Amino acid sequence: MSFAEKKIFRLAVLAFALCFVSASAAETVRKVPGSTAEVQLSYAPVVSKAAPAVVNVYTKRVVETRRSPFMGDPFFERFFGRDWAGVPRRRIENSLGSGVILRKDGIVVTNNHVIEGGDTFTVVTNDRREFDAQVILQDEKSDLAVLRLDTKGVTLPALAFADSDRLEVGDLVLAIGNPFGVGQTVTNGIVSAVARTQVGVSDYQFFIQTDAAINPGNSGGALVDMNGKLVGVNTAIFSRSGGSNGIGFAIPGNMVKAVVSAALLDGTIVRPWLGVKGQTVTSDIAESLGLDRPIGVLISKLHKESAFAKAGIKTGDVVTTVGSFDIFDLQGLAYRVATRTVGEVVSVTYLRKGQKRIAKVKLARAPGSLTPEAVNLQGDHPLGGAEVAVLTPAFAEEHGFDWDQSGLVISRVEGRSVARRFGFRVGDIVLEVNGEKVQKIKQLETALAQPMNGWHFVISRGGQTMTLSYRF
Repeated sequence: MSFAEKKIFRLAVLAFALCFVSASAAETVRKVPGSTAEVQLSYAPVVSKAAPAVVNVYTKRVVETRRSPFMGDPFFERFFGRDWAGVPRRRIENSLGSGVILRKDGIVVTNNHVIEGGDTFTVVTNDRREFDAQVILQDEKSDLAVLRLDTKGVTLPALAFADSDRLEVGDLVLAIGNPFGVGQTVTNGIVSAVARTQVGVSDYQFFIQTDAAINPGNSGGALVDMNGKLVGVNTAIFSRSGGSNGIGFAIPGNMVKAVVSAALLDGTIVRPWLGVKGQTVTSDIAESLGLDRPIGVLISKLHKESAFAKAGIKTGDVVTTVGSFDIFDLQGLAYRVATRTVGEVVSVTYLRKGQKRIAKVKLARAPGSLTPEAVNLQGDHPLGGAEVAVLTPAFAEEHGFDWDQSGLVISRVEGRSVARRFGFRVGDIVLEVNGEKVQKIKQLETALAQPMNGWHFVISRGGQTMTLSYRF
């Protein structure tokens, strides 16, 4: 290479290096705000739009305290009378949570645990106006409650719903509520997860997770997007100290919308029924099924009346999507069904022996009556004074029993009855009497009519099978 060629080569290398340095410098340069608008960037416009619709919910309940632990016991009252321990003392307990106004005529949503057990309710708006409230729906399964305010014609600010299914991890959100009762507070954060399950806060374990600070008192408050629309209702924190550790959970707005719609329609929630049991597809299960990744729910049991069974899905199939949403566990599957309507037809993708299939599932309510006819049992036997009903899938769904349980459920126990004295409780499922299985009320009445010196009952209580033996 000649001297001239070497000189040209060196100049080219130097030029390339200068370009690289210039590009790097351009990437790391800090820019000073160039306008008043850039200096004043703020969440204030979002807050001013959303905050007036977030309220405080005050709950009052009257609690009676007994002077003796034996007061109210039928045995002691029988011998000593009801007033032997004196007049019970009464005290008023107050609790505070947050809520969100969803209609201008005074429809408010909050968490069910905020108002549960309350006698009177007062809602205080952001501008300190107070309104009496009445509960029009409580839904323990989703931990939501809907209140109607006595506004006396006053028009209130209200929040509109956003489509919570469109949220993505990383989206900015604001949490608005009244933590620790200090007054309305706004915190900001991002969406940390959009389909968090296994939280255990409600029956439908499907939550938006956020790192926006949520503390006690925020329950029932709003989680809003940057358009000032409601994407969720704050419901819980994950914390060992009781304060925010950057892990908070909100009920998705689409679930809230379904509950509020039911409250305004007739006050009754009728959700589509799943009627299936299954397990999450783990990496080991995915490998055994020939899947390239763990996804879906492996169906282990179906009720014959389940919409999934009627659509052709069978035990051993793997449900992977409902509509356009991937399914990763049974909680996610239950949520995707629960937020739809009875009668809606949804496309369900599933795998059978490695082959992809699509079923058109027409969603339906659980079969049987929500309020099956109950019979009051009378007679000289341990169930005297108990009211029993046949456990139907609809009744089981409504009261938190497994749909595949069968038997006769105790729906009521009279205060001073024989059944109360022998320890039977509301919710007990009677399976056997003296070795005889009972599936119908007539079978139970026949078994109880037999003269016996001793009784042996097999019952299910809280998911546990128990044997109770009594001797007269």
